[in-house]
Amino acid sequence: MTAAAPAKRAVVLLSGGLDSSTTLAMAVRRDGYEVSALSFRYGQRHTVELECAASIAQHFGAQHQVVDINISQWGASALTDERIDVPTDGTPDGVIPPTYVPGRNTVFIALGLSLAEAIDAECIYLGINAVDYSGYPDCRPEYLAAYQRLADLATRSGLEGRGARLVAPLVMMTKTDIVRAALELGVPIEQTWSCYQGGEEPCGVCDSCRIRDKALIEAGHGELASRQGRARLGL
Repeated sequence: MTAAAPAKRAVVLLSGGLDSSTTLAMAVRRDGYEVSALSFRYGQRHTVELECAASIAQHFGAQHQVVDINISQWGASALTDERIDVPTDGTPDGVIPPTYVPGRNTVFIALGLSLAEAIDAECIYLGINAVDYSGYPDCRPEYLAAYQRLADLATRSGLEGRGARLVAPLVMMTKTDIVRAALELGVPIEQTWSCYQGGEEPCGVCDSCRIRDKALIEAGHGELASRQGRARLGL
């Protein structure tokens, strides 16, 4: 009897939001990876998203772990410092909003890279997006390309030519196309959480809610938009 080929492994950084959940679905159902999903308790304003991440990981049969790393200690972001208001009126073009968390993706990818090397994973999947996003500098293709060069230099597996590839399948997709992909891949969108605020239900007015609700409506699934978002848009 021929021995079974070893499973292809990938790490997915999973926040519990729509984008990272769709990315997880792509890794599992489209690309056929055995996934280790990695989430972070980093001192964010709420942990609703971590509960959603656990639910999404279970839905797709992925291993899931949460890493504690408190980068909220120095504040400087509306997502980690309750003294800073989460904007509800949108953000002007070219302005990095106060919801940007200094160095967050750089720290998270570094930890994902460590896990990937430890378990011999081929890829690290990231849900970053440079089209319908909030102006974060660490969500751009040029950032990703620079980090890949660093990863190849910084790890033993990279030096041996078998380092993990950083994969960002959503990076140039519109949010509406991400919604469509999520639906095609069976993502339970109602179990994801993208709102910057905590609470019983999404606020419907923060940047993340506004972008998400608009995309859901454009994709023909306004029933999945937040209650406040539907009211704001007259639905």
